[in-house]
Amino acid sequence: MSKIVSIKAYPTSFPVPKDGGVSLGVGRAVKRDAVVVKVTTEDGLVGWGESHHGRAHTAVAALLETTLSRLVTGMDATDTVGVWNRIYRNQLASHGMGAGCALAMSGLDMALWDIRGKATGWPLYKLLGGAARPVPAYAGGVALGYQPPEELVEEARPHLEAGYRALKLRIGDTVRNDIGRMEAIRSAFGEEIDILADANTAYRLEDVRRVLPAMDRLGMGWLEEPFPPHDRRAYAQARSYGHTPLAVGENHFTRFEFTPLLDDGAIGIWQPDLSKCGGITEALRIAAIASAHKIPIHPHSSMTGLNQAASIHFLCAIDNAGYFEADVSRGNLFRDALVSEPWRIGGDGCVRPLERPGIGVEVDEDFLKAHPAIEGPGYV
Repeated sequence: MSKIVSIKAYPTSFPVPKDGGVSLGVGRAVKRDAVVVKVTTEDGLVGWGESHHGRAHTAVAALLETTLSRLVTGMDATDTVGVWNRIYRNQLASHGMGAGCALAMSGLDMALWDIRGKATGWPLYKLLGGAARPVPAYAGGVALGYQPPEELVEEARPHLEAGYRALKLRIGDTVRNDIGRMEAIRSAFGEEIDILADANTAYRLEDVRRVLPAMDRLGMGWLEEPFPPHDRRAYAQARSYGHTPLAVGENHFTRFEFTPLLDDGAIGIWQPDLSKCGGITEALRIAAIASAHKIPIHPHSSMTGLNQAASIHFLCAIDNAGYFEADVSRGNLFRDALVSEPWRIGGDGCVRPLERPGIGVEVDEDFLKAHPAIEGPGYV
């Protein structure tokens, strides 16, 4: 057995230059935050994971280093199900802190899977029962935001030239402007690419009633999070407004929040985030539930290359895998400087899993020391 002896959480941030902050439905980005989790075992193995910051990165890190650490230190690091169950029984199910606990335990679980891979010498996809295969990717992340249609076309062009065959646009501005941008992309690049759209919870029912027919006409792949995740009644009503699938999941925590979506019958695409939903252990359960109902999984990808690389491994190991969300945002230090290269787009529009043991990325601890947490809102 290899027992857990240390859990360290690093809340980290970097400012986004004023001319580099893309506008989304939740505002203009002014900084980027992350929580990086380091787990060490008694025999010296080190695993790394990412907990989504939840706009409360120092609080998520504190929860990891206090309550969760005291619950699981001394447990077998390979017992991912046992660790998950202990946290669920003693914190998540019984004492609240629902979203915060799910965020925190996600990074811990990811780090434990990294340790399992390093202990066996296997890359994560093999441990999960998968195979190294090409995974289709779309250009997304914090990019392709609100801007005049002609500028959006020029931003999209190099991504398509790099190999991407799908793009995700940020909508939630005004319906007229959103439709104009979608039309511009379709007109510029034709029917050969898949165009997706994310409203970042900025729409009203009336907006969706107006936008979905246009999305149907343009052959859009999905409309992501037009409403907050708890607004199930709005999703059920909006489903009748068009044929473009509705997508949710990045803000749903654990299988217990995904399962009710089956009863609603409104959501055609699930998007769990490995750094938010409860970790890799829980994402596998969510994917299995979705598979039984022929629902595809297109995971939401978060801030750092840890989550991104792990998401590719995960997609290689499930039978209902969809797109990998490739963060093509400009100047993401969490992708380009915090870790070694997490993925690379191929000329076929696909990414492939890393072959090194575990998640397969190396973490620069000096970067974490040089980029301490910045408090305050991430969008204005």
